[in-house]
Amino acid sequence: MKRLTNAVRIAAIGVTLVVGAAIAHAQTPDVQEPIAQDPRTAQPQRPTVATHAGTVVPGFVEVESGVEFDRYGDRSRGGSVVTDVKIGLVQRVQLELQTPVVGPPGSGSTGIGDFLAGLKWRFAEDAPVLGQSAVFSSVKFPTGSIDSGTGTGTTDVSFILVSARKFGDVEMDLNVGYTRRSGNGDNAPKNANWWTASFGGPLHDWLGFAAELYGYPATSGPAGADSIVAILVGPTATIRKWLVMDTGVIVPLTGPQPRAVYAGLTYNVGRLWGPSTTSASRLVRDRD
Repeated sequence: MKRLTNAVRIAAIGVTLVVGAAIAHAQTPDVQEPIAQDPRTAQPQRPTVATHAGTVVPGFVEVESGVEFDRYGDRSRGGSVVTDVKIGLVQRVQLELQTPVVGPPGSGSTGIGDFLAGLKWRFAEDAPVLGQSAVFSSVKFPTGSIDSGTGTGTTDVSFILVSARKFGDVEMDLNVGYTRRSGNGDNAPKNANWWTASFGGPLHDWLGFAAELYGYPATSGPAGADSIVAILVGPTATIRKWLVMDTGVIVPLTGPQPRAVYAGLTYNVGRLWGPSTTSASRLVRDRD
């Protein structure tokens, strides 16, 4: 209980700092918002931990849902369905609420996994080294089941630093992340980190692509695992500006990463509050 309390306390401090800094930054009078996209343009993320630096326009909501089917080295199978709701709070800040349905390998059953809540703050548009930059801080709560394998039984605090740059029509997103977990390390490593290098862009008309190289360094403790390096690649399809589909494969290069196929759908629902879509679009154009 003491470890859980400490983890929650750390999470509260981290999130409070990010929220306070983000809101103060967003409310600074001379802060300009150079986003060139329409507020209803969908911004899909990858099915791994990778994310981009973009945030949903204040008052708008975006829902991203994807399914993944895994095949492990021992030929057991598993999978998951993850739904991520992204809500624009203030300028450059979005709230994310994520709920997974998990099918642990070899179990033949599914159940609700661990719920995650996080905040992404895009704190720079063109930094000298990082380019467009954001930080995503999140807390994962032990809502899943340890016995069935749908949860870790730990409270996790994670931070991801995001750097994004464009090379012509191709966007590159670099991520570095760290997670600290409660517990004694029996069910999940107490400390973990990862890195990703993601690329995406158009191929022809409505057809695009996504590619990613990512890695998880080895972890220690009773639940420790060998390091993982894997690649992800697949096409994307922009059905409408507010509706994007993606699919692809995940192939391990080293370590116990399962082979996987995935498919996802990202839907920008639209405005829930604030100025109308037309006014918001005009505001974005005026700031370019």
